[in-house]
Amino acid sequence: MFRLLLFFWSTFGLFAQEAPSSFFTPSDSLNIQRRNAVIITETVLGGTTLVGLNQLWYADYPKSNFHFINDNAEWLQMDKIGHLYSAYHLGRFGAEALHWCGVRKQDQLIYGATLGFAFLSIVEVMDGYSAEWGASSGDIIANALGTGLYVSQELLWNEQRITPKFSFHTTSFAAQNPNKLGSTFSEQLLKDYNGQTYWLSVNMHSFFKGSKIPKWLNLAFGYGADGMRSGIDPTDQRYRQFYLSFDVDLTKITTKNSFLKTLFSVFNTIKVPAPTLSYSTHTGFKAHSFYF
Repeated sequence: MFRLLLFFWSTFGLFAQEAPSSFFTPSDSLNIQRRNAVIITETVLGGTTLVGLNQLWYADYPKSNFHFINDNAEWLQMDKIGHLYSAYHLGRFGAEALHWCGVRKQDQLIYGATLGFAFLSIVEVMDGYSAEWGASSGDIIANALGTGLYVSQELLWNEQRITPKFSFHTTSFAAQNPNKLGSTFSEQLLKDYNGQTYWLSVNMHSFFKGSKIPKWLNLAFGYGADGMRSGIDPTDQRYRQFYLSFDVDLTKITTKNSFLKTLFSVFNTIKVPAPTLSYSTHTGFKAHSFYF
């Protein structure tokens, strides 16, 4: 999620001749040096990530012929929404990196916004050759939906009015099955779907341009699940949860500082803690002073 910020800092030395204040400012015309640096950096980062993933995740498991699996019923589809979220933001970062280079809008969408789908599709192929897992058609569809959510808004509105966001809290279920849900906080952040909540954060001012609604104020609709110790376990008392909350669109905060704009864009992946109303068939309606 912080790939774009890492990119900017890792390439800073290539543009030492530029003033710091201008480094983060998007170019108003094609900057070949920036574009080439983006391509090289994304290639290196992507390649390194895939090699590391193969060594840490796949190397210790037997290989197989390429095959598909149907895992759409697992985790109450929380993993699928995670794929949508990842594809959207990797694509958004890819498009914004090309915007920073002064690449024309059409190419930002073709070569930048599809970054998430391309990267996650390679991971899906790696899954397909692993005997332990398998390629998932549900994952591929979710990846496409995430990319489509970004591209369609740019084509329809020339802005992002609806942004997927993420929040997380630790749960007691991880201790019950640490192999599946993680034994450390960083592992639980990725694996414990009970503590994850995915949001669609809607910028209200964008839909009501003439209103006095603050430009940064969002209404967020969340989805989560609870009671899961594994992907499918008939002994689990699992249930879905739905949320309604307020949020902040950090990209709508007015500032002339290009560094802050970049920082706000990166952290606009995370839902801001706020008063929240939740509902599930297990607990009914419940009000939270702050929920994350």
